[in-house]
Amino acid sequence: MKRLGLIVGLVLALAGAAGLYLGASLLGGATVKDETPFVIPAGASVSAVADKLEDEGLITSTDGFVLRARIFGSSDPIQAGEFLLTPGMSQGQILAAFQAGDVIRRFVTIPEGMPSILVYEKLMAEELLTGEIDVPPEGSILPDTYAFERNQSRASLIEQMQAAMDTYLAEAWAERQPDIAVETMRDALILASVVEKETGKPSERRMVAGLYSNRVKTGMLLQADPTIIYPITKGKPLGRRIRQSEIAAVNGYNTYTRVGLPEGPITNPGRESIAAVLNPERTSALFMVADGTGGHWFADTLEQHNANVERWYAIRRERGEME
Repeated sequence: MKRLGLIVGLVLALAGAAGLYLGASLLGGATVKDETPFVIPAGASVSAVADKLEDEGLITSTDGFVLRARIFGSSDPIQAGEFLLTPGMSQGQILAAFQAGDVIRRFVTIPEGMPSILVYEKLMAEELLTGEIDVPPEGSILPDTYAFERNQSRASLIEQMQAAMDTYLAEAWAERQPDIAVETMRDALILASVVEKETGKPSERRMVAGLYSNRVKTGMLLQADPTIIYPITKGKPLGRRIRQSEIAAVNGYNTYTRVGLPEGPITNPGRESIAAVLNPERTSALFMVADGTGGHWFADTLEQHNANVERWYAIRRERGEME
């Protein structure tokens, strides 16, 4: 009887091993040897994905992958997007990644104060995006870092950036201080774009906003140099000194010849510049001039301002920038 039991046990063990072998052979396996990006198109079925995996040499059996998905996979659908398959991944791990939506995320950063022409050029230069776009309206893009996927359309990414601006501007407008210089969100955006271009120091934004708010309220010319440059370059660097003829030019943007705000934004302002316009520094300053460090000296009177201008000229003479 003992011998019979041993024989039966051996037969069962061999049958089990044979079943495991046949099962493994039927289900196939993964053959990922290197880090490999794998793209699943929108609406792709499990069988279509399996075919693509086998065609690219990443699994040994389409039917085996489909069978494994039916037997062992969760009820979650396979997600579209780009996935990174790594060496040693099993079919089960690949399937789990597809169902969890563990897609590769790539990022594009739009810095504060980047004009729309440069946003356009940046997105057109990104080879993993698709489709044509026009230059977006100035001021419609919220500077930030945005995630995107391979083969995402440029138009959809622009829509995301514009929706972010609309949302932030509406939220910030709802929290604005009373008696600010602007009456509409559009005007707030325009003035914020001037503030953005006028100072590179975050600590100065509210002060610059306060100064320009004072000028708007009193009907003074803003006399903001970036508004001279914008019609010439559409926001790109001028690369030279501003000419007297350009200072005297009459157009919808030049605040040396136009009272009030420019007719539109001159760049895409960031959150902080928008917030500064909606909560400006309480100041009596009406004038400012560069201080040689990237910031400005501020003055309440023309006499004080002229003295600050002389200080700035002295710095420039020391640098050899003027005689």
